[in-house]
Amino acid sequence: MNLKDCHNFDDFRKLAKKKLPSPIFHYIDGGSDDEVTLKRNTESFNSYDLIPSVLSDVGGIDLSTTVLGQKIDFPLFLSATAMHRLYHHHGERATAKAAEKMGTMFGISTMATTSIEEIGKLTNGPKLFQLYIHKDRGLTDNLIERCKKHGFNSMCLTVDTVVAGNRERDHRTGFSTPPRLNLDSLLSFAFHPKWSLNYLLSGKFKLENIIHMTDKGSSIDKSVMDYINEQFDPSMNWKDAEYCVKKWGGPFALKGVMSVEDAKKAIDIGCSAIMISNHGGRQLDGSRAPFDQLAEIVDAVGDKIEVILDGGVRRGTHVLKALALGAKACSFGKGYLFALGAAGQEGVVSILQKMKAEINRDMILMGCKSVKELNRSKVVFRKN
Repeated sequence: MNLKDCHNFDDFRKLAKKKLPSPIFHYIDGGSDDEVTLKRNTESFNSYDLIPSVLSDVGGIDLSTTVLGQKIDFPLFLSATAMHRLYHHHGERATAKAAEKMGTMFGISTMATTSIEEIGKLTNGPKLFQLYIHKDRGLTDNLIERCKKHGFNSMCLTVDTVVAGNRERDHRTGFSTPPRLNLDSLLSFAFHPKWSLNYLLSGKFKLENIIHMTDKGSSIDKSVMDYINEQFDPSMNWKDAEYCVKKWGGPFALKGVMSVEDAKKAIDIGCSAIMISNHGGRQLDGSRAPFDQLAEIVDAVGDKIEVILDGGVRRGTHVLKALALGAKACSFGKGYLFALGAAGQEGVVSILQKMKAEINRDMILMGCKSVKELNRSKVVFRKN
């Protein structure tokens, strides 16, 4: 199997599983506890059916939308995810260039393995920086100031990770960064010599945006879960979020909002957008899926704030259903990380091309020329 055999999310996942050592693959693939929410995130889209219109003029489809002040060519962008160098030796550089080529937004994490400065120089495409608030509050100010200086257009604060979810797959595989060898992982790394060689020859592993502020920036000796529990500030509250909004002074989203009450508070502190998200099913297992919460939140606040759906997106039809219920755009993480692990920048371009083609084709079949035409008349809740 190679890239030309990848036609959908599952194909990219299978190729990534072939290319990546087991601990790395399962870090992308897994969720928390019993992974009930992980599965529900995608299954929830089946609760609504699309209603197409026929004999419509669908020449000249316009997929573009504006989100967080930036126009993107189609309503799906790359959610900020950590440590891309684990999946491919070109890391965030590959992901950022792929997003720019496809005319969509790239999200970079506080825990990236490529710096704010390098990404700022590398791409002129829309760029979103994702904050985690550490116990060292000087780090927050430092990150915001650097993003202002180096051409980032928008910012989001992830608010659902004050403590790490129980990601049991990582316990079983011994996942850590940098990867360390043990009896369980040794064979997996040995059977993936290309990945291992590229990793070893690409320089020392670093969390480039925080290494100058904490000695944990080059080694998370136990696991990502330990890093979160030791370094992230569990006392983070709404005043801290409001401080970040004002400090940034531009388009700002809260990521991890799952209730109407929290969505209203996001408006009160001056946010431009909310990202309905449960961290890809990696935090509170048994929680609602983002898509299940979408209609209620849109009905309550959709006329006051941009609503972005993040979680479970696998198909173009998922994007159409979210937009029909009132989302401004969708973002995804696992899909493009599998593509990155499968084939680097070329892989990310490929999955984005396929998702864009699906959205375009599905829009034609729906009888809609513009994403603005997607509304509640185009979907119906499946009662049985």
